Amino acid sequence: MQIAITGSIATDHLMTFEGLFADSLVVEQLDKISLSFLTQDLQVRRGGVAANIAFGMASLGQRPILVGAVGEDFTDYRSWLERHGVDCHSVHYSESHHTARFICTTDQDMAQIATFYAGAMTEARDIELAPVADRVGGLDLVVIGANDPIAMQRHSEECRSRGIPFAADPSQQLAFLDGDGIAGLIDGAEYLFTNEYEAAIACQKTGWSEDDLADRVRVQVKTQGKDGVTVRVRGEEPVHVGAAREVRKADPTGVGDAFRAGFLTGLAADLPVRRCAELGSMLATYVIETVGTQEYSVRKADFLERLAEAYGDESADEVGPHIECERP
Repeated sequence: MQIAITGSIATDHLMTFEGLFADSLVVEQLDKISLSFLTQDLQVRRGGVAANIAFGMASLGQRPILVGAVGEDFTDYRSWLERHGVDCHSVHYSESHHTARFICTTDQDMAQIATFYAGAMTEARDIELAPVADRVGGLDLVVIGANDPIAMQRHSEECRSRGIPFAADPSQQLAFLDGDGIAGLIDGAEYLFTNEYEAAIACQKTGWSEDDLADRVRVQVKTQGKDGVTVRVRGEEPVHVGAAREVRKADPTGVGDAFRAGFLTGLAADLPVRRCAELGSMLATYVIETVGTQEYSVRKADFLERLAEAYGDESADEVGPHIECERP
């Protein structure tokens, strides 16, 4: 199955604040907010939603096609991704901007304050998907992740016009789009990925009910943090999968991207949506246990052992033949 992952490619600057943001917020003074937080460490890591999803899929043995815009500073990052099995031949290089930057501080409650510099990402609007499809002999699914908003709209429209199945994954960009813009990203999608808060934003801005939102796509996948994930396939009963247990909590950045990577790997193997959600939930724990979105490594035997512990032997037996985790 040929899956292209479009979206941001970025460098993450991750910091930890050994306190609580809430202790420094005065509700009555939010219109005059002026705060700084002393952090104890700085981790510079590879990131961006499209690159994170592609890395996760490749870690499970897939060969995803990464589609996005970067700067000339992407050389080492590209080498890393290709070494782990990601196809980077459809990445666009900017001649004038740096690769995007994500700067995030996490407090002891796992709350986060972040800033995103788009940089080269704004040029993703110049990317057309048809040449990508021609290069690889056709696309079975395009994931349209958080990116330059114009690029997201263009990719969605092109998928609809060319009859290419696509998955809408607008995540952070929902905050910047109006109702019509959100509808333009979702309508006609095979899959919709959101968390609970993002689904609420989509409903609020479009005026849709929760059922309306689910009916706009064939499959709605809504993550619910520690409460797991709910998958609604049109015409079927909803499927709920609980969250897999993590060994420790280090940093939540990129957890949703890893879930999507596992879910998409399950789709590529034609597994039932329950197994896709279990696979995604298991991979997500690997990210929360590490600082950085691509710093984990997956060993097949360990992964399947943890999968069986979380969801039973049948899950591990069904998933096992479809993943390969031994790339260096």
